[in-house]
Amino acid sequence: MRVEQRIRELERAFRRAGLPNLIEDYTAAEDVFTRALPFLTLVFLLELFNALDLQFPWWGNVLAFLGGAAFALGAFGLLNVARGRRFASIPTRVGRPELAAFVVVPALVPLIFNGQWRSALVTAAVQLAVLGLVYLVVAYGLFSILRWAGGRFAQQLRGSLTLLVRALPLLLFFALITFFTNEYWQMFSSVSDGRYAIALVLFVALGAAFLLTRIPASVRELEGDSDLAGRPLMRPQRVNVGLVIFVSQALQVLFVVAAVWLFFVVFGALLVDRGIQANWIGRDVEYLRFAWVGTQLHVTRELLRVATGTAAFSGLYYTVAMVVDSNFRDEFVTRITEQMHETFALRAEYLRLLAERPA
Repeated sequence: MRVEQRIRELERAFRRAGLPNLIEDYTAAEDVFTRALPFLTLVFLLELFNALDLQFPWWGNVLAFLGGAAFALGAFGLLNVARGRRFASIPTRVGRPELAAFVVVPALVPLIFNGQWRSALVTAAVQLAVLGLVYLVVAYGLFSILRWAGGRFAQQLRGSLTLLVRALPLLLFFALITFFTNEYWQMFSSVSDGRYAIALVLFVALGAAFLLTRIPASVRELEGDSDLAGRPLMRPQRVNVGLVIFVSQALQVLFVVAAVWLFFVVFGALLVDRGIQANWIGRDVEYLRFAWVGTQLHVTRELLRVATGTAAFSGLYYTVAMVVDSNFRDEFVTRITEQMHETFALRAEYLRLLAERPA
């Protein structure tokens, strides 16, 4: 009994550390979609409103909703009976038939009750996207990873500041030189919102790509330095470990981006007033004034755009330096992997307890 209790404690520790895939026999039916059953049920019930139609009178929409609810609940009741359960029972295991019903049944509601085949296709696509998102979040413990990485952020912050100070001279040289040029301001102020958003997304995508290039090597190094108790990691487990490292690094980059953005917003609001901004951009600007210790801060839409673009480039530069420079990489990744060695030590104990468990 004490062995079983310890095994459950270790499994909870794996989930808290954002590494649920370290649990043996971790399956989608038993551990992913079944755990997400309350959320999936809520989404399923909300999709019943697709039976409504603005062209119906109010009593027609009431009847359509009740009919859609009866159809959906009846379909799941018949599925329960086919699966050997009571008609009105709640599934304890969500397998492929339940997932198929989750996608198909809500999509049939608008098709049957008001003939909206486009709405049926959109509903099916949304249901599939929800299942994919649930699998990603639950199967790889995304919320637990964020909590784990956030809890260690203060420790990791020292590594971020060290790397930022090393990268600061060249970074500030470029950022400050370009920040005080009119072409730089014209570029960010004249481009449309759509293109500006695409450029920011490209910065994020490039940064993520650079981080991902080092993840497999970091996972292999962590495996080589850890006690695996004779059980090498499976592919889903490696992906889970890599996701923990990636999220931890991404949080550090996000901190640097936020710090650079705040610096240039305050810096520009103090030194670049309305007249200078209008001269650089070639037109008048609309801005908000903030009084701070008797000083007028000139915060404009253009300033926020320039500061955001500068912060995005700084984040990309910081990411590249963190990945390419071996000194930066070793210091940064080592801080993360050292904290994960404790979890791998618990996994070795966990595997030994499983081997000792009575049949």
